[in-house]
Amino acid sequence: MAILISALVLGLMGSFHCAGMCGPIAIALPLHGNTVPQKIYGGVLYNLGRTLTYGIMGAIFGFLGQGVEMIGFQQKVSVIMGGLMIFSVLFPGLFKNQYSMDKSWFSFVGKLKSTIGKMFSIRSFTSLFLIGLLNGLLPCGLVYMAIAGAIGTGEVVLGSIYMVLFGLGTIPMMLSISLAGNIMSLAIRNKINKLIPVLVVIVGIFFILRGLSLGIPFLSPPKEKIEKKFEKSLEKEQSMFRQESKALCYSFYG
Repeated sequence: MAILISALVLGLMGSFHCAGMCGPIAIALPLHGNTVPQKIYGGVLYNLGRTLTYGIMGAIFGFLGQGVEMIGFQQKVSVIMGGLMIFSVLFPGLFKNQYSMDKSWFSFVGKLKSTIGKMFSIRSFTSLFLIGLLNGLLPCGLVYMAIAGAIGTGEVVLGSIYMVLFGLGTIPMMLSISLAGNIMSLAIRNKINKLIPVLVVIVGIFFILRGLSLGIPFLSPPKEKIEKKFEKSLEKEQSMFRQESKALCYSFYG
Protein backbone atom coordinates (compact mmCIF):
# COMPACT_ATOMS: atom_id res chain seq x y z
CA MET A 1 0.00 0.00 0.00
CA ALA A 2 2.82 2.41 0.88
CA ILE A 3 4.37 1.76 -2.54
CA LEU A 4 1.15 2.72 -4.34
CA ILE A 5 0.75 5.85 -2.22
CA SER A 6 4.33 6.78 -3.07
CA ALA A 7 3.44 6.52 -6.79
CA LEU A 8 0.63 9.05 -6.38
CA VAL A 9 2.83 11.37 -4.33
CA LEU A 10 5.64 11.03 -6.88
CA GLY A 11 3.18 12.12 -9.57
CA LEU A 12 1.86 15.03 -7.51
CA MET A 13 5.29 16.37 -6.62
CA GLY A 14 6.82 15.42 -9.94
CA SER A 15 4.15 17.40 -11.77
CA PHE A 16 6.06 20.56 -10.87
CA HIS A 17 8.94 19.12 -12.87
CA CYS A 18 6.45 18.29 -15.63
CA ALA A 19 5.34 21.93 -15.58
CA GLY A 20 8.79 22.95 -16.72
CA MET A 21 9.38 20.10 -19.19
CA CYS A 22 5.91 19.54 -20.70
CA GLY A 23 4.33 22.85 -19.68
CA PRO A 24 4.77 24.40 -23.15
CA ILE A 25 2.84 21.49 -24.69
CA ALA A 26 0.09 21.79 -22.08
CA ILE A 27 -0.21 25.55 -22.62
CA ALA A 28 -0.30 25.18 -26.40
CA LEU A 29 -2.94 22.41 -26.36
CA PRO A 30 -5.72 23.15 -28.87
CA LEU A 31 -8.48 22.68 -26.30
CA HIS A 32 -11.67 21.98 -28.21
CA GLY A 33 -14.97 23.69 -27.49
CA ASN A 34 -16.21 27.20 -26.75
CA THR A 35 -17.32 26.76 -23.15
CA VAL A 36 -15.24 26.22 -19.99
CA PRO A 37 -16.73 22.73 -19.34
CA GLN A 38 -15.81 21.71 -22.90
CA LYS A 39 -12.25 22.96 -22.45
CA ILE A 40 -11.97 21.14 -19.11
CA TYR A 41 -13.25 17.97 -20.79
CA GLY A 42 -10.64 18.32 -23.53
CA GLY A 43 -7.87 18.88 -20.99
CA VAL A 44 -8.97 15.84 -19.00
CA LEU A 45 -8.98 13.70 -22.17
CA TYR A 46 -5.40 14.77 -22.93
CA ASN A 47 -4.24 13.87 -19.44
CA LEU A 48 -6.14 10.59 -19.40
CA GLY A 49 -4.38 9.72 -22.65
CA ARG A 50 -1.01 10.23 -20.95
CA THR A 51 -2.15 8.20 -17.96
CA LEU A 52 -3.37 5.33 -20.17
CA THR A 53 0.05 5.17 -21.85
CA TYR A 54 1.71 5.12 -18.43
CA GLY A 55 -0.63 2.32 -17.36
CA ILE A 56 0.26 0.21 -20.41
CA MET A 57 3.95 0.84 -19.77
CA GLY A 58 3.43 -0.16 -16.15
CA ALA A 59 1.83 -3.45 -17.20
CA ILE A 60 4.71 -4.20 -19.59
CA PHE A 61 7.45 -3.43 -17.09
CA GLY A 62 5.47 -5.05 -14.28
CA PHE A 63 5.39 -8.18 -16.42
CA LEU A 64 9.16 -7.91 -16.74
CA GLY A 65 9.41 -7.72 -12.95
CA GLN A 66 6.99 -10.64 -12.64
CA GLY A 67 9.15 -12.69 -14.99
CA VAL A 68 12.05 -12.03 -12.66
CA GLU A 69 9.87 -13.01 -9.72
CA MET A 70 9.08 -16.33 -11.38
CA ILE A 71 12.75 -17.28 -11.17
CA GLY A 72 13.04 -16.16 -7.57
CA PHE A 73 14.80 -12.81 -7.84
CA GLN A 74 11.92 -10.38 -7.37
CA GLN A 75 13.10 -9.21 -3.96
CA LYS A 76 16.56 -8.49 -5.35
CA VAL A 77 15.00 -6.56 -8.23
CA SER A 78 13.04 -4.43 -5.76
CA VAL A 79 16.28 -3.59 -3.94
CA ILE A 80 18.10 -2.90 -7.23
CA MET A 81 15.33 -0.62 -8.56
CA GLY A 82 15.25 1.28 -5.28
CA GLY A 83 19.03 1.57 -5.36
CA LEU A 84 18.90 2.92 -8.93
CA MET A 85 16.46 5.63 -7.87
CA ILE A 86 18.74 6.74 -5.05
CA PHE A 87 21.83 6.41 -7.26
CA SER A 88 20.29 8.69 -9.92
CA VAL A 89 19.84 11.41 -7.29
CA LEU A 90 23.26 11.04 -5.66
CA PHE A 91 25.12 10.90 -8.98
CA PRO A 92 23.04 12.97 -11.43
CA GLY A 93 26.07 13.60 -13.66
CA LEU A 94 25.91 10.01 -14.85
CA PHE A 95 22.40 10.61 -16.17
CA LYS A 96 22.93 13.94 -17.90
CA ASN A 97 23.27 12.31 -21.30
CA GLN A 98 20.22 10.10 -20.88
CA TYR A 99 18.97 11.15 -24.31
CA SER A 100 22.33 10.69 -26.07
CA MET A 101 21.30 7.45 -27.70
CA ASP A 102 21.65 6.09 -31.17
CA LYS A 103 20.22 7.71 -34.30
CA SER A 104 17.25 5.34 -34.42
CA TRP A 105 16.11 6.64 -31.02
CA PHE A 106 16.47 10.26 -32.12
CA SER A 107 14.55 9.38 -35.27
CA PHE A 108 11.73 7.82 -33.23
CA VAL A 109 11.48 10.82 -30.89
CA GLY A 110 11.61 13.20 -33.87
CA LYS A 111 8.77 11.39 -35.66
CA LEU A 112 6.79 11.29 -32.42
CA LYS A 113 7.11 15.04 -31.93
CA SER A 114 6.25 15.63 -35.58
CA THR A 115 3.08 13.53 -35.27
CA ILE A 116 2.06 15.38 -32.11
CA GLY A 117 2.68 18.70 -33.90
CA LYS A 118 0.40 17.69 -36.76
CA MET A 119 -2.37 16.74 -34.34
CA PHE A 120 -2.27 20.24 -32.87
CA SER A 121 -3.91 21.46 -36.08
CA ILE A 122 -6.86 19.12 -35.53
CA ARG A 123 -9.24 20.66 -33.03
CA SER A 124 -11.23 17.71 -31.70
CA PHE A 125 -11.62 15.76 -28.48
CA THR A 126 -10.24 12.65 -30.19
CA SER A 127 -7.05 14.45 -31.23
CA LEU A 128 -6.53 15.70 -27.66
CA PHE A 129 -6.76 12.15 -26.33
CA LEU A 130 -4.34 10.91 -29.01
CA ILE A 131 -1.91 13.75 -28.24
CA GLY A 132 -1.95 12.59 -24.62
CA LEU A 133 -1.33 8.97 -25.63
CA LEU A 134 1.71 9.94 -27.71
CA ASN A 135 2.98 12.48 -25.20
CA GLY A 136 3.24 9.67 -22.67
CA LEU A 137 5.94 8.11 -24.86
CA LEU A 138 8.22 11.15 -24.89
CA PRO A 139 11.52 10.71 -22.97
CA CYS A 140 11.26 11.86 -19.36
CA GLY A 141 13.62 11.14 -16.48
CA LEU A 142 10.80 11.23 -13.93
CA VAL A 143 8.79 8.67 -15.91
CA TYR A 144 11.89 6.46 -15.98
CA MET A 145 11.95 6.57 -12.18
CA ALA A 146 8.27 5.57 -12.10
CA ILE A 147 9.01 2.71 -14.53
CA ALA A 148 11.72 1.49 -12.17
CA GLY A 149 9.04 1.42 -9.49
CA ALA A 150 6.70 -0.57 -11.77
CA ILE A 151 9.42 -3.16 -12.35
CA GLY A 152 10.01 -3.33 -8.62
CA THR A 153 6.36 -4.22 -7.94
CA GLY A 154 6.94 -7.55 -9.69
CA GLU A 155 3.33 -7.79 -10.91
CA VAL A 156 1.53 -6.88 -14.14
CA VAL A 157 -1.58 -5.45 -12.46
CA LEU A 158 0.31 -3.78 -9.62
CA GLY A 159 2.83 -2.31 -12.07
CA SER A 160 0.01 -0.90 -14.18
CA ILE A 161 -1.77 0.53 -11.13
CA TYR A 162 1.51 2.06 -9.95
CA MET A 163 1.99 3.92 -13.24
CA VAL A 164 -1.69 4.94 -13.46
CA LEU A 165 -1.50 6.46 -9.98
CA PHE A 166 1.68 8.25 -10.99
CA GLY A 167 -0.12 9.64 -14.04
CA LEU A 168 -3.18 10.66 -12.03
CA GLY A 169 -0.91 12.50 -9.63
CA THR A 170 0.36 14.71 -12.45
CA ILE A 171 -3.12 15.66 -13.71
CA PRO A 172 -4.04 18.52 -11.32
CA MET A 173 -0.96 20.57 -12.23
CA MET A 174 -0.97 19.76 -15.95
CA LEU A 175 -4.71 20.38 -16.30
CA SER A 176 -4.40 23.69 -14.46
CA ILE A 177 -1.59 24.76 -16.79
CA SER A 178 -3.68 23.84 -19.84
CA LEU A 179 -6.63 25.88 -18.59
CA ALA A 180 -4.93 28.88 -17.02
CA GLY A 181 -1.43 28.95 -18.47
CA ASN A 182 1.59 28.98 -16.23
CA ILE A 183 -0.08 29.56 -12.86
CA MET A 184 3.07 29.45 -10.74
CA SER A 185 6.15 31.62 -10.91
CA LEU A 186 9.45 30.10 -11.97
CA ALA A 187 10.91 30.78 -8.51
CA ILE A 188 8.18 28.76 -6.78
CA ARG A 189 8.52 25.88 -9.25
CA ASN A 190 12.29 25.82 -8.73
CA LYS A 191 11.83 25.57 -4.96
CA ILE A 192 9.40 22.68 -5.30
CA ASN A 193 11.61 20.97 -7.90
CA LYS A 194 14.34 20.83 -5.26
CA LEU A 195 12.08 18.53 -3.23
CA ILE A 196 11.64 16.02 -6.07
CA PRO A 197 15.09 14.37 -5.61
CA VAL A 198 14.26 13.93 -1.91
CA LEU A 199 10.97 12.28 -2.85
CA VAL A 200 12.71 9.97 -5.34
CA VAL A 201 15.14 8.90 -2.59
CA ILE A 202 12.21 8.20 -0.23
CA VAL A 203 10.47 6.06 -2.87
CA GLY A 204 13.76 4.27 -3.49
CA ILE A 205 14.04 3.52 0.23
CA PHE A 206 10.50 2.11 0.16
CA PHE A 207 11.49 -0.33 -2.57
CA ILE A 208 14.68 -1.34 -0.80
CA LEU A 209 12.76 -2.01 2.42
CA ARG A 210 10.18 -3.99 0.45
CA GLY A 211 12.91 -6.18 -0.99
CA LEU A 212 14.64 -6.74 2.35
CA SER A 213 11.52 -8.37 3.89
CA LEU A 214 12.00 -6.90 7.36
CA GLY A 215 8.50 -7.79 8.53
CA ILE A 216 7.24 -4.19 8.63
CA PRO A 217 3.44 -4.23 7.99
CA PHE A 218 2.38 -2.87 4.57
CA LEU A 219 5.94 -1.71 3.85
CA SER A 220 8.34 -4.64 4.12
CA PRO A 221 6.38 -7.92 4.36
CA PRO A 222 8.25 -10.98 5.69
CA LYS A 223 9.79 -13.38 3.21
CA GLU A 224 7.39 -16.15 4.20
CA LYS A 225 4.40 -14.01 3.22
CA ILE A 226 5.95 -13.17 -0.15
CA GLU A 227 6.75 -16.83 -0.82
CA LYS A 228 3.18 -17.82 0.10
CA LYS A 229 1.83 -15.18 -2.26
CA PHE A 230 4.16 -16.44 -4.98
CA GLU A 231 3.01 -20.05 -4.45
CA LYS A 232 -0.65 -19.00 -4.72
CA SER A 233 0.13 -17.08 -7.92
CA LEU A 234 1.95 -20.09 -9.36
CA GLU A 235 -0.91 -22.45 -8.42
CA LYS A 236 -3.42 -20.10 -10.05
CA GLU A 237 -1.39 -19.96 -13.27
CA GLN A 238 -1.01 -23.76 -13.30
CA SER A 239 -4.77 -24.16 -12.78
CA MET A 240 -5.51 -21.77 -15.64
CA PHE A 241 -3.05 -23.64 -17.86
CA ARG A 242 -4.75 -26.98 -17.09
CA GLN A 243 -8.18 -25.54 -17.85
CA GLU A 244 -6.99 -24.08 -21.14
CA SER A 245 -5.35 -27.39 -22.05
CA LYS A 246 -8.58 -29.31 -21.35
CA ALA A 247 -10.61 -26.83 -23.39
CA LEU A 248 -8.13 -27.11 -26.27
CA CYS A 249 -8.22 -30.91 -26.21
CA TYR A 250 -12.02 -30.90 -26.07
CA SER A 251 -12.27 -28.57 -29.07
CA PHE A 252 -9.70 -30.60 -31.00
CA TYR A 253 -11.13 -34.06 -30.35
CA GLY A 254 -14.74 -32.97 -30.24
